Parts: sequence; structure tokens; C-alpha cells
Amino acid sequence: MKLKINGKSVDVQSGPDTPLLWVIRDELGMTGTKFGCGIAQCGACSVLLDGTVQRSCVLPVSAVGDSEVTTIEDIENDPVGKRVVEAWVDKEVPQCGYCQSGQVMAATSLLKSNDKPTEDDITAAMTNLCRCGTYNAINDTIASIAGTDAAKAGDAQ
Repeated sequence: MKLKINGKSVDVQSGPDTPLLWVIRDELGMTGTKFGCGIAQCGACSVLLDGTVQRSCVLPVSAVGDSEVTTIEDIENDPVGKRVVEAWVDKEVPQCGYCQSGQVMAATSLLKSNDKPTEDDITAAMTNLCRCGTYNAINDTIASIAGTDAAKAGDAQ
């Protein structure tokens, strides 16, 4: 089966029911996309599918079809993804970093679909789990990328 991943067409040998996460990690050797829970709850496995965030741990590779898959390894080739990564580094968002590739993917997807998200938009979009509790830093960083004061308004409550 052929997949479009990070701007390249690749042949994969995995069975059609294999989760995309395992194709990315085990067959293609890209380990930036993480396994967290295996039930699409934590978001560590998040990738972009045609620019929209998807949980790859439960997405069968056969469901990808002709869609373009973007992983954390290629996110900086997307102008929005590049801004997100630069802001993540500038604001020193990560602590342990395990969930951060998924967080970056979710933030990129949000900002690609809504360049001026409100605090409620950010809260609704950023459903990935972070054991270190970097949620405030994540929300503040997304608001700063968007040039909104959404996160600051939430701090006043």
C-alpha cells in the first residue's frame, strides 16, 4: 500500500488494520509520534491528516487513503507548524516533553483552521493530556501565536 507521509510517497507492508502509529514508528522509523494510551484519549500519537489532527493509535492505515499524513518530523515545513514550534521553544513550554509532539500537532491543526482562537476555542481543541500539567503554558503560547489575549482573560477568572 502507498501512503503520502511528510510530502513523500512511501510503500508500506503493514496489514490494512495496523494502526497508523505503528506504521509510522515501526515500519518507517519515525519515533517522534508517541504511544501513550492506545485508546485515542491522551493525544501523544497525534498526527495531521490533510491538516487536521488525528489520533494515529486507533486509525487503521487503510483509512488514510490518499490523505497527506504529517508527523512531528515534518511539522516545521508547514508555515503554521513552524510558528508553533518556534513559540514552543521560545516560551519553554515542555517539561518532560513526552506529550509535546502531540500538543504541537493539535495546536497546529487549531491555528490552521482558526487563526484567532478564543479561550474557549483553545480549550475545546487542546484535549491532549499532559502529566506535567503544562496546560497554562500551552494555552498562553497558542494565544500569543494568534495575537489574542485569550489565555490572559482566563487567568483573570
